[in-house]
This record gives sequence, structure tokens and C-alpha cells, in this order.
Amino acid sequence: MNYDFDRIITRKGHGDLKYDVVEERWGRDDLLPLWVADMDFETPDFILNALRKQLEHPVLGYSKVPDKLWPTVIQWVKDHHQWDIRREWLCYIPGIVKGIGFVLNCFTQPGDKVIIQPPVYHPFRLVPECNRREVVFNPLIRHEDGHYEMDFDQLEQACDSQCKVLILSNPHNPAGICWPKETLKRLAHFCHSRGILVISDEIHCDMALFGHQHIPFATVSEEARQCSITFQAPTKTFNIAGVVSSYAIVPDDKLRNKFYRWMEASEFEAPNIFAPTATIAAFSQGEEWRKQMLRYIEKNYEFVNDYCLKHMPSVQPLRPQASFLVWLDCRNLNLSHEQLLDLFIDKAHLALNDGEMFGPGGEGFMRLNIASPRSILEQAMRQLAEAIARL
Repeated sequence: MNYDFDRIITRKGHGDLKYDVVEERWGRDDLLPLWVADMDFETPDFILNALRKQLEHPVLGYSKVPDKLWPTVIQWVKDHHQWDIRREWLCYIPGIVKGIGFVLNCFTQPGDKVIIQPPVYHPFRLVPECNRREVVFNPLIRHEDGHYEMDFDQLEQACDSQCKVLILSNPHNPAGICWPKETLKRLAHFCHSRGILVISDEIHCDMALFGHQHIPFATVSEEARQCSITFQAPTKTFNIAGVVSSYAIVPDDKLRNKFYRWMEASEFEAPNIFAPTATIAAFSQGEEWRKQMLRYIEKNYEFVNDYCLKHMPSVQPLRPQASFLVWLDCRNLNLSHEQLLDLFIDKAHLALNDGEMFGPGGEGFMRLNIASPRSILEQAMRQLAEAIARL
């Protein structure tokens, strides 16, 4: 079956976050939204059909977890990441950002320190801060060719006995990095030897691009296995963010027993009635859709890159190794932060995430969501190029 990713879906006016908060957030409603990380593609029919079948029954009461859920997840992870996980390692969580908060409240105390690696997904900073934990920055090193690597020398200097958790973005958001195995092993050794728990956010794990491969953090060494909690979900890959269906994977007995007992005490581990249905459909029927979607995303990136080279070479899109988020290097425009926002918002009429929200190293960058029909991207690139030409 050939899926149509060029079809334009009207989302505005349906309570949609990506479209319906534009005026509230940016002060005008004439912006093309290419910001929040969901897709403008229609959710696959096999997922919608499964949800419709669920709704054929006239009672939406308390529900048990379907027997097929965890075997389906286990098989998917084995097939795609060569990771043999056990049923007891798995637990539903009501969202990965919430899961980070749960881990911090279970394993740390107010005043403890949490390490993050900016520029990185901004809730990695906000969740610890709002839970009265101190955030320690371990900024990534950016090289002239645009690629990033971890700064272990700075990590050594910044880390002290109060550092209890490191939040890892794997694959990395917003830079789209599939971290190499040796990098993850080195990080695991560092954290394990200091008693630091690693939260590995792997929500983009099923979206590796251009021949790259995602490596789950917990698989790289016994040390990684012993010091990590992994979060995954089908939500980004299959465009079902509104059906919260995340899960945790915790191989270590001691960590798992403590965390899952904490979760169960408040029934955080109980999914809503629709989450298992969507997950089973996605992971049992979604492989062909996923492959076609990723090829379309790759072509969208090539379009954006070629357009920038031809019409606005001062904007350089970093080639992502995973996901549909593109990190735009706009520093050659030589604009201040306020001027850059003015360019994108008031001149180009585009709503993107600005780089500074991702922390140190994000200055002069913008994050572009390319999971849209090609015609939408063409419009966006044209608006941006015309705005730059008027500078």
C-alpha cells in the first residue's frame, strides 16, 4: 500500500495544540506552524480503525491491559533495536516528560543536582527546576562541520557528589543525533562509577534516517544496564501524541523495584483504555507505514537543504540522523535573538521553536519541524527566503 503524505489535513479549529495556540503564543494567527513535534500527516488508518473498533462497545469503563500489549512491544524492540527485553522490565508511563518528573521525585531530593546536555529539549531543564532540583549544564561540543559530541572533560569538572541524575536525549533533540556506541559506553562508565542514574529519553528511537541506527543506552554495557531507566513510545513515529502511550524499560532489579513500586502506589502505571489499543496496532501493523514515512521525511530534508543552498545559503540545516526535527543554523545572518525572532515571526510569518529555549549553544538557531506535506514546506521556505531578501 502506498500512503499519501502529500495530503493536507485541516487541523486548525479542532483544539489542536500546534495550530490553535499560535495566536496565544506568538500574538498573531497568520503564522505557518512548524514547531511542536507532531506530524501534519494523518494518523495511520490501521490505528484509527483499531480505536474505532474499541469505540464500538457502548461502555468505556475501567479496563485491563490487553494480553497482547507487552509481547507486541517486546517483539518490536527486538526486531528494531536487537534488544531482548523481559516482560517484568516494562511499565506504562503517562508521558515521557511526566516520567522524568516521576524519576526525580522517586530517586532524588530537593536540592539534588540533575545534569543535562544542552542545547537539548527544554523540559529537561524545566522539570528539574520546577521540582526544586538544581540543573547542571554539560554543553555539547559543536564542530565546524556542524556535528556534535559530548564534552566529557567538562562533565568531569561540572560533576560533584550532589549530581544524582543525568537526562540523556537519545536520539538527541534538537540536533537529531544517533549517539555512537562508544560515546554511550563512556557515558555509562562515568555515571555508573559515580552512582548517577541515567534517564534515557528514546522517544525518537524508531525514526533513524539516512542509514543511521539507534542504539538503546541500556544495551551498550553492563554498567549502562545497571544505572539506567529508558523511556520509549510509539507516539512520535506514528503521530499519536494525543493518545499517551509511553513505557519504561528498567533492566536493573533494584532500580526497577523501587521505581515501579513508587509508580504503582499512585496508579501511574495504569494506561487509559485507548493507549494499549493504539500501541498494539502501531507495532503490529505499522512497519510499512513507518518506512514510507521515513523516506518522505528524508526527501523533505533534502528539499529544505537544497532550497537553503540555492536561495538562502546563510541558513544551514543540520542533516538529522533521526526524527523529523531539523536544527537550522542561522548565525550567519548576524542577527540578535530579538531580530531573529522578528525575521521568522513578523517578516516570514512562521512559528518555529527558537534555539535559545534549548539552552546554551542554541543561540542563533531555530528548530524546524519538517513532518508536513511538501507543499507546506515549499511555502515556508519561500516565505523565509523572501523575508531574508528584504533584510
